[in-house]
Amino acid sequence: MTIVAPAPQRTAYERHAPDPRLVERALKDSRHAVFWLEDAPGRRYPPLTSSTTADLAVVGGGYLGLWTALQAKRRSPGARVVLLEAETIGWAASGRNGGFCEASITHGEDNGRSRWPGEYAALERLGRENLDGFEQDVDQLGLDCEWERTGTLSVAVEPHQVPWLGPDAMDAGRTRTEISSPLFLGGLWSRRDTALVHPAKLAHELARAASELGVEIHEHSPVVGLTSTRLGPVALRTPRTTVRAARVALASNVFPSLLKRLRPMTVPVYDYVLMTEPLTEAQHAAIGWEHRQGLTDLANQFHYARLTADRRILFGGYDAVYHRGGRISAAYEDRRATYTRLTSHLLATFPQLAGIRISHRWAGAIDTSTRFTAFHGLARNGRVAYAAGFTGLGVGATRFAADVMLDRLAGADTERTRLSMVRHKPLPFPPEPLAGVGIDLTRWSLDRADHRAGRRNLFLRALDAAGLGFDS
Repeated sequence: MTIVAPAPQRTAYERHAPDPRLVERALKDSRHAVFWLEDAPGRRYPPLTSSTTADLAVVGGGYLGLWTALQAKRRSPGARVVLLEAETIGWAASGRNGGFCEASITHGEDNGRSRWPGEYAALERLGRENLDGFEQDVDQLGLDCEWERTGTLSVAVEPHQVPWLGPDAMDAGRTRTEISSPLFLGGLWSRRDTALVHPAKLAHELARAASELGVEIHEHSPVVGLTSTRLGPVALRTPRTTVRAARVALASNVFPSLLKRLRPMTVPVYDYVLMTEPLTEAQHAAIGWEHRQGLTDLANQFHYARLTADRRILFGGYDAVYHRGGRISAAYEDRRATYTRLTSHLLATFPQLAGIRISHRWAGAIDTSTRFTAFHGLARNGRVAYAAGFTGLGVGATRFAADVMLDRLAGADTERTRLSMVRHKPLPFPPEPLAGVGIDLTRWSLDRADHRAGRRNLFLRALDAAGLGFDS
């Protein structure tokens, strides 16, 4: 008997594609620049110019490093904490993301249940406690980061996705009263598990709060080496200075780890984003969106969108691009084909916005692990802690990871440190060329599944069986 594979179908975004001339006009005057960083430039911190000592040295001035330094000073106000950043605070992923602060610390329920079924209830509770604690910190520390606990509206844009929404789903009509799009066939509004933030403001406010507590922050101070003896302090070398610290927290995420054995544990995947000009009153009325939820669809190659404080639409996702060898380069950030595709998908989603202009376009690299959520560890006889591999959901999870690192550096036995998710590491990525071939094949297979009513091919099913499947 001959088995014939189902013919590929066009996706909703392809079936409703706008006139290419509208796409071209929308992108014509856009700037390749990060809106968030332009909108909130932040204060500057001096580079480290002389060698020093510290009780704790933190490498990295993104969310993970900032939370670690801040929480360390809250735990031990008298400790000397030094934070070293190679560029400027929040310049990488922490200043470029969509600003979705999620309760999940497992990259969603399906990923968490499949990997840690016995402790998922605890992981879900800890994630929600972490988001609640985040909200309390925003209030107590006075973090001016445009915090909005709006939740996320997940939408089905293909008939086969509607059952995935579950029994509490809204039908197409109810979904479109929330956000009006002809593509939406149903939706599920998770009201408390997502907050929205201004990413750059959050990074700068965390730095301000940490600095006010006494953390010494140094920008333009790249750490180029880490050495230690069995009993002495850990030495961090910059091009001009050395910091000798009793404890070290590594928070460099997507960039190559100072611990070489960790480098195969993550790969950089580029994510791309558009920002529109501010909506007019008429445009806003045409799409609704009065409750300002985060928005995402259920495709394997998914999109995410949100409104800003000045009523722009951020629209990103879909393409996730890996470059062979795991290279990171600013040259990878201005990818015209991806921006054209995203603009087409934006206008397919909201045809009532025909004529809107894209003001900014940008990209950033995500630290992806094979289990799609962060991993944790200790090195150098327990004096160096690390976390990485957040796979695009680090805005909230970095706060949790900071507490894990501090618990472990202190030798504390806590519910966090006892988690299997914390104690065990993911499989590393294979060396090139296998890594590149495998990632490209995975992306192609996920695209095929989206074009075949969600049916996963043999390769994806094999990854699922090995615990490497991507389902978010």
